[in-house]
Amino acid sequence: MGRVNQGRERPLTVHHLNQLLLVCSIVLLVAVAAVRISSRSGLPSLLVYLGIGVLMGQDGIGDIHFDNAELTQVIGYAALVVILAEGGLGTKWKEIGPALPAASALALAGVAVSVGVTATAAHLLIGLEWRQALIIGAVVSSTDAAAVFSVLRKIPLPARVTGTLEAESGFNDAPVVILVVAFSTAGPVEHWYVLLGEIALELAIGAAIGLAVGWLGSWGLRHVALPASGLYPIAVMAIAVAAYAAGAIAHGSGFLAVYLAAMVMGNARLPHWPATRGFADGLGWLAQIGMFVLLGLLVTPSELGDDIVPALLIGLALTMVARPLSVVLCLTPFRVPWQEQTLMSWAGLRGAVPIILATIPMVNGVDGSRRIFNIVFVLVVVYTLVQGPTLPWLARTLRLGGGPEAADLGIESAPLERLRGHLLSVAIPEGSKMHGVEVHELRLPAGSAVTLVVRDGTSFVPLPSTVLRRGDELLVVATDPVRDATERRLRAVGRGGKLAGWLGTNGSDT
Repeated sequence: MGRVNQGRERPLTVHHLNQLLLVCSIVLLVAVAAVRISSRSGLPSLLVYLGIGVLMGQDGIGDIHFDNAELTQVIGYAALVVILAEGGLGTKWKEIGPALPAASALALAGVAVSVGVTATAAHLLIGLEWRQALIIGAVVSSTDAAAVFSVLRKIPLPARVTGTLEAESGFNDAPVVILVVAFSTAGPVEHWYVLLGEIALELAIGAAIGLAVGWLGSWGLRHVALPASGLYPIAVMAIAVAAYAAGAIAHGSGFLAVYLAAMVMGNARLPHWPATRGFADGLGWLAQIGMFVLLGLLVTPSELGDDIVPALLIGLALTMVARPLSVVLCLTPFRVPWQEQTLMSWAGLRGAVPIILATIPMVNGVDGSRRIFNIVFVLVVVYTLVQGPTLPWLARTLRLGGGPEAADLGIESAPLERLRGHLLSVAIPEGSKMHGVEVHELRLPAGSAVTLVVRDGTSFVPLPSTVLRRGDELLVVATDPVRDATERRLRAVGRGGKLAGWLGTNGSDT
């Protein structure tokens, strides 16, 4: 394969484009196959993608020389926007709402504690200058959204634990980015109170813009019928990206804005939601693959030898001292049990975000920035390899696990604009308590009705006495005023059976 940044520039031809498309297709197919391997082995997928990039790099079989840190940073930011959007769309407000105070404490005070402890360890144990030590402390203090979303959602944990860790990973990028940029800027570092004020202001601006854009986008998508169902997923992702851009242009936290905007839309019962969720999930995987492969290309394995021991020592201080201390100090006031604090101390997963942030001092020309990048790369690889696969074991040891819940209904909504109504497609999954309920026992609001049942490939118009079964697909027509109430009632019956409502079970996710 050719070498990047070597030789004379040659014009791009169709032949070169075909070769590039072939290589990209092969890389994507290998990466998709790696998802299966990682899911079966418990190995975090990010390590597989990083490995693909390293193999393609200058010390690997691909022999591609790539050293453009600025391009890597730009692409990494773009990928992180997509990953945060996908994570926000999949975050349920009922899980994250009660955890917001604790998550905010971890994302602010917890980051400060982690930066201070890790930087002190890097200065005393490795002998780094204070500026370099502070940069490393800030870079590795951010938990990675992609790693948290991909690993934690495979483990049945209590909602408070999952909600706290997911919210923390969505919130702590903003203060960490500000700190890394401040420490990487030439000249004296600003006073700590100036940094605190800047962090608070950016978070406030980002939160306000994210919530506003998410609400406006949800309202528009629910009240305007687009000509094709495939446009809804594109519109949702476009709105999420617009939230990031608006937040960044307004000198706020674009990362927080995109996460909150996506979370608002993800809890808003949008039309064609299953298709939107699947589209976002696919884009999230594509962003992870591209970002990790590019980061693997940027690293030079032959240069890592001298930085392995420093990375292990800094990582040990981060994992065994800084992270547990920040968790204890931030979560004890919220009366979080020690078992949950222990798990959250170990679940401070690092991934691509610290590696991307390590490109900031490289772009700014900070002395020793290449060594900082190498140390962060080794630290992330080693400790992700240790922490990710051991999380399920630790959760079982601490006897932490989410209890079994009734399977939620798959409801897809399509607006009927000219008829001022909505067509709800309802899939009854295994484990749903709607199994065995008669149609009239659904007690749907006036203005809505079950018009068609599809069972075993055969469709029929149900009677009031028709008994619903798992695997059935229902078509429910609802007028615009009762659309939300109809969906809430269907979800309530799916969770609580025909006595839902009388026994206190409702259909709200919030």
